Amino acid sequence: MATSSMMIPDLGGAENVEVIEVCVAVGDTVNEGDSIVVVETDKASMEIPASSAGVIKSIALKEGDTCSLGDLMVEIEGESESAPSVDKKQSVLETEVAPEVSAPELSAEPAVSAQVVSEQLALVPDLGGSTDVEVIEISIKVGDEIAEGDSLIVLETDKASMEIPAVFSGTVVDVKVKEGAKVNVGDTIAVLTTKASPIIAQVAAITQPKSDVAAAAVVADSTAPMDKALESESAVAGVIASGVSHAGPAVRMLARELGVDLTKVAATGPKQRVLKEDIQAFVKQKLQAPAATAAQGHGIELPPTIDFSQFGAIDTIKMSKIQRITAQNMTRSWLNVPHVTQFDHADITELEIFRKGLKAEAEQKGTKVTPLPFMLKACAMALRQFPQFNVSLDNDGEHIIQKHYLNIGIAVDTPAGLMVPVIRDVDKKSIWELSEEVIAMGAKAKNKKLMPADMQGGCFTISSLGSIGGTAFTPIVNAPEVAILGVSKALMQPHWNGSEFEPRLMMPLSLSYDHRAVNGADAARFTSFLAKVLGDIRHLVM
Repeated sequence: MATSSMMIPDLGGAENVEVIEVCVAVGDTVNEGDSIVVVETDKASMEIPASSAGVIKSIALKEGDTCSLGDLMVEIEGESESAPSVDKKQSVLETEVAPEVSAPELSAEPAVSAQVVSEQLALVPDLGGSTDVEVIEISIKVGDEIAEGDSLIVLETDKASMEIPAVFSGTVVDVKVKEGAKVNVGDTIAVLTTKASPIIAQVAAITQPKSDVAAAAVVADSTAPMDKALESESAVAGVIASGVSHAGPAVRMLARELGVDLTKVAATGPKQRVLKEDIQAFVKQKLQAPAATAAQGHGIELPPTIDFSQFGAIDTIKMSKIQRITAQNMTRSWLNVPHVTQFDHADITELEIFRKGLKAEAEQKGTKVTPLPFMLKACAMALRQFPQFNVSLDNDGEHIIQKHYLNIGIAVDTPAGLMVPVIRDVDKKSIWELSEEVIAMGAKAKNKKLMPADMQGGCFTISSLGSIGGTAFTPIVNAPEVAILGVSKALMQPHWNGSEFEPRLMMPLSLSYDHRAVNGADAARFTSFLAKVLGDIRHLVM
């Protein structure tokens, strides 16, 4: 038997992470993949699994401790990897027999393969702080051979869909999730077998003949202590009697959110683990569901239910999660934010002449320049000029959060729904840099490659319908921001220059703003400033 140390693995860069549960005790027998401890970062809880099987000899952590990458977790005693465990008499037999095994016999021995196989767990990585993320597609099945980087599953947060790739290659032997399930960082996606160097297997084959290896295996099986299983059953019974509950990170988070004491919840999961369904059943038992009413949030009455099939053929189509969340966010913003919209026009005649003149240079750089990078740059300058637009209202109702960075979101229409990737530090980037980033972010949005971090931290949003049409619209503020700029299709219009009418390319601007943070006069000044900068882009370098 050999004693080895199990260390805390990489926790996604987090340090000094709190231990919220120790799942083992000294003397416990654990298998590879069994939970050793549960830790909680500032974003999520996660179970740390055993990297090998054995008996727990000592535990270095306790509840309430903090740990980081490389800290000692437990010491575990397992089978020595150098050779199977056999008695002294058998070791003598091996020593005597081994010299009689010739080299040709070893080279022809089929039991010594070129590689040995081990199992590894594919885990859910950091999801940018998102929790209980829905699995919308399983990309693998048992028996699949996958390479590093191949897609395992597709998740959908409240803002975007994302593929979770494999971080190592192997063969899928078990899939632990299914479509519709909710997962968190650290949850197991699948079990894969991987191939490694066969040094240990070769040493074992050289030091003893095949018949002795088989004999050692039989001895090991026959001498396995039967009382271990009884001890495990007693330990489980002790846990139940002591009121300690075993539950995964997602279940514990749900219990905290609902204020449920896990020790009072009847566990129905394997090894007496509490499941989400157990918590939900507990809540249903304890709380009387209020009678259904016709009221929604903010006292708004729900529209009547209508059977539309009585008027003709219909299809009932389930909304995607992004569509549902977008609808909820729009409703919340519309009901909570007192919207006002300021309309104006910008003369972009000269800007368009300059932009089109950049076509050849843009092709050399492998990109193209649309009006959007100029609008981003102009909005960044306007936000510097009018910092009251670069704020958010604190939920306490008594403070305003003034931001000193300039991140601007761009509303992108995709087949999956509306997404708003954020371009960071717009004021520090050139038109060329902004052009490349706009194209890259747009492609990520349409290919469902956006991560939650790509859509967070915005100060202001631009919603452009210029490529589609329309003369004006009233965009809804993307709370907690306090303003959003709507851009419609630019049209040639007659403009009086003081002596005659001349054709000018006029772009409609629609600035919706939160009237709690911004007043009408400031909104008019903001759009006038934008019109001035876009009308003469030389202001962008001032």
